[in-house]
Amino acid sequence: MITLLRDGGAHAVAGGRTDGDALWLPVDAAEAASGWQLKPEGLCRGDVCVPVPPGEADAFVGDGEVNIAAFWRRMGKPLAASDNGTVWALGEGAADRAAALDSLEAPDFELPDLAGQHHRLSDHRGRKVLLTTWASW
Repeated sequence: MITLLRDGGAHAVAGGRTDGDALWLPVDAAEAASGWQLKPEGLCRGDVCVPVPPGEADAFVGDGEVNIAAFWRRMGKPLAASDNGTVWALGEGAADRAAALDSLEAPDFELPDLAGQHHRLSDHRGRKVLLTTWASW
């Protein structure tokens, strides 16, 4: 079992494997966990596609799997893996972060209330939200 960490949360992926700095995931699991869909033109999200470099197809796709780490690096996005390769963090690039800051829209996140019920920031879009934090240290 491999765990992918993204802004949208943690995604457990069965059937994935690591090979050095490669993270091979089944195509459907890669799409569900990353939000990017494998198409003949490359890895795509909406109208944006990242093509497979000519002559390097084996490093990106094969046998119903996609090397999500290779595509992530190709997009210039940061990623990190645990020493044993079971947890991977897929970050957003600096340009994406800068665009989000320019829009003054906070990134979506989910937190539990005191009763344990989970709330997403996106559930309150269009309304003012006051977030209070506290730490014992």
